[in-house]
Amino acid sequence: MMTLEALLSPRLSLCHLAGSSKKKLLLNIAQAIAEQYPQHDSDTTFNQLIARERLGSTGIGEGVAIPHCRLPGCEQPIGVLCTIEPAIDFDAIDRQPVDLLFVLLVPEDSEQQHLDTLAEIAALFSNSQVRDKLRKAESSDELYALAIDSAAAA
Repeated sequence: MMTLEALLSPRLSLCHLAGSSKKKLLLNIAQAIAEQYPQHDSDTTFNQLIARERLGSTGIGEGVAIPHCRLPGCEQPIGVLCTIEPAIDFDAIDRQPVDLLFVLLVPEDSEQQHLDTLAEIAALFSNSQVRDKLRKAESSDELYALAIDSAAAA
């Protein structure tokens, strides 16, 4: 398993991200990834994330979603952590709006690592204390630090 620290960077920890819909939010995130990783075109990333959402919502409940996809040309997994304001409808299994999001992009051929990493992220977000801490973050740097500390303590 990759550590959260290896997946996430302070620049892709986005506090109070706005998005009026699931599509708009994923587009904003794809653009943020392209700024950080210019080799990843925002349209390709967005289209891969949307294609995955069409298979079934990645909203796992309790206000959390973990959009994920395999990305052509991706050499190592990339994570993006966001708090969303206001919460948006994400077709989550519990029908609750989503305000906490972790996007995971993985290389096309890393199936087992992809599943293992998703399971670890889901386990971290299943902890109500972790969710509460992350939701209280006031800045992107604080969000990143809280996530890394929470993962290390888990």
